[in-house]
Amino acid sequence: MKTYIKFLVTGFTKSFFNVLITMTALILILNILKEIEFFSNKDVSSLYPVYLSVLNSASVIFEIFPFIFLIATQFFFLKLFDNDEINIFKYSGLKNMNIIKILSLISFLIGILIVTIFYTMSSNLQSHYLQVKNQFSKDKLHLAVINKNGLWIKDTLNKKISIINSSKINDNFLTDTFVTIFNKDFKLIKSFKSNKIDIKNNEWLVYDAIIFENNSSKKIDLIKFNSNFNQQRIESLFSNLSSLSLLKLLDLRRNYKLLNYSLVDVDMQIYKICTYPILLVLMTILSSIIMFNTKNSNSKVIKIIIGLFFSVAIYYINNFFNVMGSTEKIPLMISIWSPIIFLSLINMIMLTTINEK
Repeated sequence: MKTYIKFLVTGFTKSFFNVLITMTALILILNILKEIEFFSNKDVSSLYPVYLSVLNSASVIFEIFPFIFLIATQFFFLKLFDNDEINIFKYSGLKNMNIIKILSLISFLIGILIVTIFYTMSSNLQSHYLQVKNQFSKDKLHLAVINKNGLWIKDTLNKKISIINSSKINDNFLTDTFVTIFNKDFKLIKSFKSNKIDIKNNEWLVYDAIIFENNSSKKIDLIKFNSNFNQQRIESLFSNLSSLSLLKLLDLRRNYKLLNYSLVDVDMQIYKICTYPILLVLMTILSSIIMFNTKNSNSKVIKIIIGLFFSVAIYYINNFFNVMGSTEKIPLMISIWSPIIFLSLINMIMLTTINEK
């Protein structure tokens, strides 16, 4: 490995980890304050908020990695400018474009590690965090999962426990559904099945129900069934996909497809993970361009402010397209790739004159 490549790799990696450690500390502090507020009226150990904060922080860090790369690149260049090392490279024949190429490659490799190792770890920690937090939730008696056998719901209401299994979801209707109702001691009260249940509200409308009770069955055109769940709540239960690794997301996608459940959210999460290294590279390039274009400015604060401005702008642009994609206002692929293409075009235009800086 050439000396200048080793120098750039070492310097950029050190800057990246310094920013990562700083941001991790800030996120931990903020999470601890949030957990302390949550547990303020609960009898738990004083270390419990710290424990949960550690579990939750990795997922938050994953979300802000693009900004960590942007800030880390800025600090890396600030050090090069302060020590006049950037001019040494220039006089040695190393062009600005070559420096950006090396930093981009480093960012891409780190991005691959983040997606394959860090995201898997953060999703597992987030999953454990949600399980632990659910123990203190008022809704812990109500559960819902999706697997290859369809949608399963455990619902507790008016001292009765209902186990609900449905093979498909079509908008606000459950299809091919079987409901078993027990008392609080899990003694069977009755059960019923229906091919069409309207779950738009908490009072479900069960059409053409066949009721099994006291060793006999009867058919009723319409019955009403009260539940803690409705369409909106069921959909929101599966919105926290950050607690699933890539392999689990792919498995969930298969189950969603069997259930006829919307694939938009899970597909968006999968595409987001797969394109993440590209976004990190683009943020590194953008930050490098900003630093080269502000090289003659003596104010470090202005340089950082410019970087933060672009970070916020990119965040809102990305969030806008994500919302448009999740609500199906635009095709999913367009919502995922539009911010990346937009950022790529900006970088390409500004890179044309980068060697002159």
